[in-house]
Amino acid sequence: MNWKIWLLIFCILGSLLAIFPTSFSKGVIISSIEQDSTAYNQGLRQGMIITAIDQQAINNFEDYKQALSKFPTLEKEKLTILTKDGEFILFTDKAPELTVKNIEITRIKTGLDLSGGARALVKAEDKKLTVSELNDLIAITNERLNVYGLNDVSIKPVRDLSGDNFMLVEIAGSTPKELEDLIAKQGKFEAKIGNETVFIGGDKDITYVARTGDQSGIFSCNEAQGGYICQFRFAISLSEAAAKNHADITCQLGTNSSNPQYLDKTLDLYLDENLVSSLFIGRDLKCSETTQIQISGSGVGATRDEAYDQAIIEMKQLQTVLISGSLPFKLKIEKLDMISPLLGKEFINTILLAGIAAILAVGLFVFIRYRKIKLSLAVLLTSLSEVLIILGISALFSRSLDLPAIAGIIAAIGTGVDSQIIILDESRMTNVSLRERIKRALTIILGTYVTTLFALLPLMWAGAGLLKGFAITTIIGISAGVFITRPAFAEIVKKIMKE
Repeated sequence: MNWKIWLLIFCILGSLLAIFPTSFSKGVIISSIEQDSTAYNQGLRQGMIITAIDQQAINNFEDYKQALSKFPTLEKEKLTILTKDGEFILFTDKAPELTVKNIEITRIKTGLDLSGGARALVKAEDKKLTVSELNDLIAITNERLNVYGLNDVSIKPVRDLSGDNFMLVEIAGSTPKELEDLIAKQGKFEAKIGNETVFIGGDKDITYVARTGDQSGIFSCNEAQGGYICQFRFAISLSEAAAKNHADITCQLGTNSSNPQYLDKTLDLYLDENLVSSLFIGRDLKCSETTQIQISGSGVGATRDEAYDQAIIEMKQLQTVLISGSLPFKLKIEKLDMISPLLGKEFINTILLAGIAAILAVGLFVFIRYRKIKLSLAVLLTSLSEVLIILGISALFSRSLDLPAIAGIIAAIGTGVDSQIIILDESRMTNVSLRERIKRALTIILGTYVTTLFALLPLMWAGAGLLKGFAITTIIGISAGVFITRPAFAEIVKKIMKE
């Protein structure tokens, strides 16, 4: 067998391995969990797989709902949750505050168009954002959405053909009104001691926040209460006015009776009037007009690595909060959409039926034209292998499939069929050898590929990146076709024509 056919077989097998997991797990996976809830405090985390509740096997979402059907109850009951990471015992009078979903049977991710939710295209109201400002805006928006307890969120930078930078926010399961309420307001950060404001976010009061180097990082990790706790710290700089205000307020404080190294009130951080964190104030900072303040905190976990990772997350969130008022612009929603998950399922079903019908119609056309069932089967199998390779590459690189991406798959199949017809037509010529005819066909296909590739590149940025999925998927499809499936198809055609 020719090496080109072996290459196609290898790519098909690789795609199958990328799409389907090597082991199939039963249970439901925790997609989100409320922080500070009973379940969270007992150790349950996002990503864990629940396999049993009170010794009742959990194979799917229906089993999970059935196991928790007794809630709410008048009195707290013992609830034993078994996961692949261990057993967790809760005493509660209501269902655990977590969201679960069935374990996906493939690694293919679907975008908002198919899974449902809300999408917003956001820009600054009266300002063109630079790349740096856009990255800061994305970090701040991530923090704000985390404060509201949203986990299934996608935020990414996009750009249109005129060079304007936008932020694309997608939240699964959200409505446009909820999304608009969350991101349309300008962030408001305040640091308070009691009811008095010490400083606010932004460069008016905060002149510097350390993120790297010796002034920022984890400085200790120790065992504590059956787990581990890791301490972090980083430096910030206040303006002279903010430092004076801090000194005036702390002069009125006493010493913490249980922790004498701290003052008796904490520095409370608020974002959009929601309490984000409370920090102890060192006793040596009383009445001090210092502009240098060290912020400290901790992360806890069952293992040292988990505590370390949690401390890093907490530190980065605090750093982001402290600079969250530094962007002097309001946000404007340019485009706001909602996709129903039921509509997404209808799209998938319709596309599958249309795709199968189109491929069968092409196979029938090839049979009528060339009168060889083997050629029809070769066209069908080649088209299906191209779809499989596209899906495999998407799964391998965790690319989400949305409607533009599916349209790209269909476009790639169309160009693939065109190329196969060119190979079949050229192979029927009799003025030169079969080898030369196939070579000429592949040359034509390569030229078409180059022109199509350059035509698709502008779509990466057209519509502020909303067509990026179409462009990337089509490019993957036609590239796989030109370098993998078309040469293999040509070798198959050679063998069939020689029979």
